[in-house]
Amino acid sequence: MSLYEATVPQFKKMLSNLDRWLQAAVAHAETKKFDPNTLVVARLAPDQYPLARQVQAACDQAKFGAARLSGKEPPKHADTEQTIDELRARIRVVIEYLDTFTPADFTGKDEALIALPFLEGKRITGSNYITEMTYPNFYFHVTTAYAILRHNGVNLGKRDFLGSMTLV
Repeated sequence: MSLYEATVPQFKKMLSNLDRWLQAAVAHAETKKFDPNTLVVARLAPDQYPLARQVQAACDQAKFGAARLSGKEPPKHADTEQTIDELRARIRVVIEYLDTFTPADFTGKDEALIALPFLEGKRITGSNYITEMTYPNFYFHVTTAYAILRHNGVNLGKRDFLGSMTLV
């Protein structure tokens, strides 16, 4: 599997799943007669990011992962989303950005050295960057967003988390 195949399609799939979960959260709130935007500040623990920041961080991991590997400039976000609609719009922007990538953008990037702006002077190979940094962070934030929604009664299950699968 190429680095492109292991990243961009999976990021897009999981961000699309996240978008569907947010849509389900709105439907749940409408059924229960509460403002769905109250979920934006929901969290699992007092010292953990709320739902909005979980969505923002998942989007960031996907866009920065692809950008750092390919050398493309990612879209900038101010992290000011305060509604579910705004979070869903951010997800769409990141998916559209991911749509700009091709397998050629990732050719030879497995062993390319990636600079880490938060670890000055340190670098990591492209494949290690994805497996040791991007995947764990991306899935942590996606899973936590899922857990926050489930904790708040949104009817989601494992199939909602997994989404579609390529079956033969």
